Parts: sequence; structure tokens; C-alpha cells
Amino acid sequence: MTTRSASGTVHWIGAGLSTGSGLRAVSEAAERTTVWARDPDRARTRLAAVDLHNDVRPLDDLERAIRPGDVVVSMVPAAEHARWLRLCIQAGAHFACSSYASPELTGLATGASQTTVLTEAGLDPGLDHLLAHVLVADARDKVGDGPAQAWFHSDCGGLPAQPNDFRYRFSWAPRGVLHALREPARYIEDGEVRQASEPWEHTRRRSLVDGGETFEVYPNRDSLPFQQRYGFSRGWHLQAFCRGTIRLDGWRAAWGPVFEVLRTGDDERIDALAVELAARYPTGPTDRDRVVLSVTLRVDDWAGGHMLDIYGDERESAMARCVSLPLAVGVEDILSGRTPAGLTRAAEDAVIARRWLARLAELGITTTEHGT
Repeated sequence: MTTRSASGTVHWIGAGLSTGSGLRAVSEAAERTTVWARDPDRARTRLAAVDLHNDVRPLDDLERAIRPGDVVVSMVPAAEHARWLRLCIQAGAHFACSSYASPELTGLATGASQTTVLTEAGLDPGLDHLLAHVLVADARDKVGDGPAQAWFHSDCGGLPAQPNDFRYRFSWAPRGVLHALREPARYIEDGEVRQASEPWEHTRRRSLVDGGETFEVYPNRDSLPFQQRYGFSRGWHLQAFCRGTIRLDGWRAAWGPVFEVLRTGDDERIDALAVELAARYPTGPTDRDRVVLSVTLRVDDWAGGHMLDIYGDERESAMARCVSLPLAVGVEDILSGRTPAGLTRAAEDAVIARRWLARLAELGITTTEHGT
């Protein structure tokens, strides 16, 4: 499958909470970068607050501006990605986002003969994939592919830098947070597959580093398909395999009333609760966030792990930095012609993952290795 050469022009859609220094990195790599927003004036104000001064234009005009070889970066809600991917395929442009590769995106990418479709290139999913690929490659090198017992955990979460009574800080739209909690989860524990229709009911208290801070972690979506994607040896018998979401200790108790509403399954009530929570727990200019990511793998007596613990500052949130910079590295690869046509998720093997991690270290995101 031949990939159309990138034109050097990048269209960045959105200037919300996840747009950060990744936009700056993309602007430096591309010949031209334009930000497209529903409210250009508001977007300019938002970008200026983080010292970004890109050209901002009305989103309604973007469809007519896309040209063959351009790169469209979608930072809008996941439900809107398919629309922009369709337009990219029609125009012969490339597409990138930080969201999961939904069945709809996957189906569209199947027919993209010259279009690169980059997905899962943010924090989680994204940076977690890179670390998992590296750990699996290291384990296979040290232990081999023969029979062995294996335990894998990949946990990530956005937290308030200063713990509050709610034990949480909204780093993306409250409606999206609530509806994500309704996604059923599947994972492996004690060598058996577990199902979780209400993931919060499967919350565990865990110290992510021996002797370190205790968090609450619950399973995130369906973990099982990632065994094959991360290159796990078929000879390893999985005692644990879970991709989880991290929350501050005490989160489950603090969110009890929220869970009662989620159990009703009433979309109208849940959406109303999202509006209420946004008003009750606003994110002010002095609020600071924190991102924690831990990926660990043990295979028999070999163990390895990587930990990321980043705090936001007055210029940029930790979440914006950790989502937008991996995406920027992915866009750099599209611009340089490294990424093939069709569907790609952030770094499909350990070699590419190590290169991305080295580039992220240059951009200020580094992880701490432990447990080997």
C-alpha cells in the first residue's frame, strides 16, 4: 500500500483541555500549521494563555481547505473523528488522533489506500502502549518465549495535584468521564478472565511502586485484545493482565452518589449530573493537575516497570502535555513519511516505541524505570 507524501501542512482541530505543547512541536515540524475551532476568539485566548499564537480559523471552513497530503489532527470528542476521517480519505489527506481506534474508524481505515490513519497516540491510549512494547521485548530477550508465568498491569490516571474532597479533578468533559465509567471491562486476575459491568465495583487499592503512595485502580475497558498487540509470548501463562484507571485513595467512597446515578442507566439523568458536577467542581486558573502512569511486567523471576508522575504548572496542565506530545511525535512521523497508509496505533513494535520515547525525552517527558 503506497502512502501519499505529506504536503507539510497540518490542520489542528480544537483548542481544548488536551491541546498543549504538542501543538508547538507540530508547528515547528510542519511548514504550515492552522488551528480550526468553533469559536476562534475563544481558541485564540486559550492558546495565548499557553504562549501559542497559531493562525486560528472557523471550523466550518476547514472542509474546503483540506488538500492532498495534508495532515488533519483531530482533538475534538471521539464521536466526531469519523466525520473528519471520511473527509481526509476523500481529499487524500492523512489523519491523526489520540483516541481509541473505534470500529467505525477501523472500518474507514480499511479503505484508505493512500491515507495514514494514526490513532491511540496520546497518553492512555498512547504512551502506555510504548512502555508495554518495550517491557515485553525486554522480557522476551531475558526470559524467552517458553512456558512461564506472567503478570502485567498498565495503570493511568489524571488526578488533582492537591487532593480534594471529591478525590478528582476533571481534565476532560464530565459527560465523557461519566459515560466512560459505563463501559464494561474485561481483564485477567488470578489466572482467570473477569467481567466487570460496573468497573468501579472492581476497584483495588494498590501501591504502584513498592513502599510508595497508595492509589485506587479499576479496570478500563477490555484488556484482553492487548495481549496480542503487545507481542506477549504464547508460552506465557497470564496470571494477571489488566489495563486500569488510577484514582486517589478514597475516590470510590467519595463518588458513591455518582455511581447511584450511573446504575440507573438513564442518559438524561447522567447528562444532567455531568452539568451539575462541572459547576460544582470547576477547574480554575490556579488549579494544578497530576498525571500518573505505571506499566509493569513480571515473567517468572524477571520483573520490569516504568513510572511517569508529572504535575501541571501555571503554563500548561500535565494532561495537555502528556496527551499532545505523544500525538505530536506521531504527526512528525507522518510528515517525514515513516508511517504507512492504513490504520496505525501508537508504535506497533518495540523499535519504534524506543524511538518515540527518546523523542519524548527530548520534549520533556521521561519515565522512571524500576523493578528490574
